[in-house]
Amino acid sequence: MNGIKTYIKQTAAFTVRNIKTFFKDKGAVISALISPLVILGLYILFLDGVLKDSFSANLGDFVVDAKLIDGYIASYEVSSILATCTVTVAFVANMAMVSDRVSGVRNDLLITPVGKSVLTLGYYFGTAIITLAICYVTTGVGFIYIAASGIAMSAGQVAAALLDVLLGSLFGTALSSVVCNFLRSRGAISAVSTIVSTVYGFICGAYYPISQFGKGIGNVVMCLPGTYFTGLMRNHFMSGYFDKFIAAGFPTEAANGILDSLDVNMYFFDKSVPMWTMYIVAVCSIVVLVGLYVIINIVHRRKRSK
Repeated sequence: MNGIKTYIKQTAAFTVRNIKTFFKDKGAVISALISPLVILGLYILFLDGVLKDSFSANLGDFVVDAKLIDGYIASYEVSSILATCTVTVAFVANMAMVSDRVSGVRNDLLITPVGKSVLTLGYYFGTAIITLAICYVTTGVGFIYIAASGIAMSAGQVAAALLDVLLGSLFGTALSSVVCNFLRSRGAISAVSTIVSTVYGFICGAYYPISQFGKGIGNVVMCLPGTYFTGLMRNHFMSGYFDKFIAAGFPTEAANGILDSLDVNMYFFDKSVPMWTMYIVAVCSIVVLVGLYVIINIVHRRKRSK
């Protein structure tokens, strides 16, 4: 029993150490926090008007309350940012793992009586907490932006969105932890973070709707687990607009068509993907990546012991 308590205390202490190390690096904190907010700002400044004009043009002579359009586009923009930052922020937050390896601190820690699994868990939990904290700040800003558009989210939608951010952060942490295990320099993780920030938003359907891809590419993207986290974000931020569109006088088919166009309704080989399937894929992908992270560390440990 005492051994378990000691193990938990050591893991908690190392987790706290990683969190403090990250937040002492002001550059890393600013980079992680500002990036998603800057992208949201770019959406608002440069794409907001384009999206609204495109939406209005597709309505033809149908008149819709401007608040409905503003809220719908704002929800799309916020869900897009959150779908990507839960992964991109995790790569920045995982800098501690690579820095410890580069500076030799990790080797020093391995000499101490602290178990190697403590380091493995401490890095993961530290990165997860950092990522979640920054993403929740971004989520708060997103909620304010949506409210400013004149549309109020229900308590259920807010709770579901917060759960989505939690799951997305765990996924991003697991993915970055697996990748960062193979990086041996700060330059390498900076390069990887840049690539992920540039590419991930497209391959998860956040920056460009999957419905606009060709069928072949769309089905390939639907095979990637990150897409389902985007789907969850889209649903909980935007599915409530179906009833709003119906109340505004849209036919059911037209309302569904609007949701289809921005991936609120997702399809895999022309078959609708239900919400429970998205959750299963999301949870399973987290479990698989965490398991892979643990296995990689076990293999590394055995190689060191030989």
